[in-house]
Amino acid sequence: MQKTRSAMTIFVTCIMLMFIITTGCGTSGNTAKNDNPDGGKPAGTNAAEGGQTDKPAEKVTLTLMVGNTGTTLEALKVVAAEAEKKLNIAIEFDIKPDGTEGDNLVKTRLATGDMDDMLVYNSGSLLQALSPEDNFVDLSGESFMTNVLDSFKATVTANGKVFGVPVGTTNVGAILYNKKVYAELGLEIPRTWDEFMANNEKIKAAGKTAVIATYKDTWTSQLLILGDYYNVQSQNASFAADYTANKAKYATTPAALRGFEKIEDVYKKGYMNKDFLATTYDAGLKMLAEGTGVQYPMLSSALDAIYQNFPDKIDDIGVFPEPSDSADINGLTVWMPSALYLNKDSKKLDAAKKWTEYFLSPEGQKVLSAKLKASGPYVISGIDLPEDAYAGVKQMQTYFDEGKTAPALEFLSPVKGPNLENITVAVGSGINTAAQGAKDYDKDVEKQAQQLALPGW
Repeated sequence: MQKTRSAMTIFVTCIMLMFIITTGCGTSGNTAKNDNPDGGKPAGTNAAEGGQTDKPAEKVTLTLMVGNTGTTLEALKVVAAEAEKKLNIAIEFDIKPDGTEGDNLVKTRLATGDMDDMLVYNSGSLLQALSPEDNFVDLSGESFMTNVLDSFKATVTANGKVFGVPVGTTNVGAILYNKKVYAELGLEIPRTWDEFMANNEKIKAAGKTAVIATYKDTWTSQLLILGDYYNVQSQNASFAADYTANKAKYATTPAALRGFEKIEDVYKKGYMNKDFLATTYDAGLKMLAEGTGVQYPMLSSALDAIYQNFPDKIDDIGVFPEPSDSADINGLTVWMPSALYLNKDSKKLDAAKKWTEYFLSPEGQKVLSAKLKASGPYVISGIDLPEDAYAGVKQMQTYFDEGKTAPALEFLSPVKGPNLENITVAVGSGINTAAQGAKDYDKDVEKQAQQLALPGW
């Protein structure tokens, strides 16, 4: 009996000592806060407040799939390095191709249950095609979502559930141009398509490429269509709703057909580089930076890639809206940033949520923006456009301030055909006419609309 009592005393004493030691070794500032709705391990101290975070006893490694265009990957690597120091959570990057090839890989990996713990992918209609409720974690109730703007949340929402957090800033589909060459040739920013074509003629006469085309990377062929949506909406305010309901078509809506006609125009006039079918996106950026090519229909996120590869040329690059047929219609088509999604089947969701919380914190965003400079306004409250923003981005800000912007169609409608980039290559290389391209695209969207079980299809 005495031995039993002594053993019990020793046991209780050990338990008390363990409690004292554990309490003494806890964080001296903020205490751990259980924000995990799954009821699992505590999420650690709030990284958004800059406090010390609880590290797992053993390092956790998460896998993250991301593309390699621009500097997003390199910026995420820097964030990952800082997060690893604070959270003891490492990131193993899985690089995917961009464009249709990358889309197909993502769909295949999801279908086979072989997706990474986290994925950086498009917001908007392309997300809807991935069945987000089946594949990704609903982040609606997470505290770190508080500062994400509703305008972004709407682009990663399905059935009232929010599935992604923003990676980067907004950007626009527009015409990137070399300001130095514009000045040398005495050109002014065009406000109409006729003025744009007149500029093209002067540039061509000067022995330079007027409109850079990089069809080797087929996704780049779409921009004169996609970037034209501000002009479409300005003339047909109900187009997105009618298009979604199968009541409007590209081939039968003159304002929408114009995008295909513009691609046809620049090809027929010989304004593109002669080797456009073999020219890559990176080669196009080089042409623009060096001034051998003067205008590039592209997303403003390309500014970041130019800064990475040609930092001494970045101030030479400006941005203007894709011109309409009327000087009274002049504004920018806006893309929301891509998003970070958490794989619903990941075995490490607690760690993935901790990492995401750090990523969205002011500290995490500061680390990200030091490497991934803004290509447009932010969609996280409290983070403003920095003073050292690109000159082209500052040009864009005026249109945002004046309300002369419209979301790209893919953020207003879930309908986007998977073969648009191949159809625009055919139109832009003279294989098909603009009218035929529009008809082909109208057929292309039917399959996706039916897969999404949209009414009217």
